[in-house]
Amino acid sequence: MTNLEALIWDVDGTLADTERDGHRVAFNSAFSQAGLEWHWDVEMYGQLLKVTGGKERIRYYLDRFNPAWERPSDLDRFIAELHRHKSEVFVSLMKEGRIPPRSGVIRLIDEAAAAGLRLAIATTTTPANVDALLEQFFGRAGKHPFEVIAAGDVVPAKKPAPDIYLWALEKMGLKPEACVAIEDSHNGLLSATSAGISTVVITLNGYTANEDFTGASLVVDQLGDSENPACVVAGELNGAAVVDVGMLRRLHAVS
Repeated sequence: MTNLEALIWDVDGTLADTERDGHRVAFNSAFSQAGLEWHWDVEMYGQLLKVTGGKERIRYYLDRFNPAWERPSDLDRFIAELHRHKSEVFVSLMKEGRIPPRSGVIRLIDEAAAAGLRLAIATTTTPANVDALLEQFFGRAGKHPFEVIAAGDVVPAKKPAPDIYLWALEKMGLKPEACVAIEDSHNGLLSATSAGISTVVITLNGYTANEDFTGASLVVDQLGDSENPACVVAGELNGAAVVDVGMLRRLHAVS
């Protein structure tokens, strides 16, 4: 049996509920600034989340929901610029402190670091978005405990492809059997397991509550803390009210 050495975290929907009141709002603001009469409401954005990656999401929206819109000659450049403006708005939202961490996230990160576990991030969001979130949660840049941040376009294929996890594992010099992934979506689960990580904890949010998480080691509504305990949807917490390092070690041992 391989000992647990590291936790690899997704970001959007996992570290924080960034999607509905963060990224969606930032997209709509960028659309408005660009003079586009596009608006992604909560329901629409839920459908768009089937596609990972912001630029990919814009393209999917055009193909699936707005095919009549006259496209510019250089669509790739247009989408990239629109997404850049969106990321700037999102960073501003983070700096305003409008997106707090999810219940139990900071607790578990601190516990893991204190226990000597290594920490990394594997996400499809852009590095600037990750930096803004970590600075909001942990203070000035560089103060956070994550040794590797795999984000954005560092790999060509985004989740559910395993590439982002494989990149993080390579940078850390770790085998997938030594890691636990913490995710919030079906695409994230597929990405982690396809990279060989067999222990995956899912923390549900409003957009992912009805997705298929067959194969996850544990599915909870949140990681929980003493005042806001976790609710187990699938798997076992053995009576515990929170997902802690001890629980992750036990899950890892049987996965």
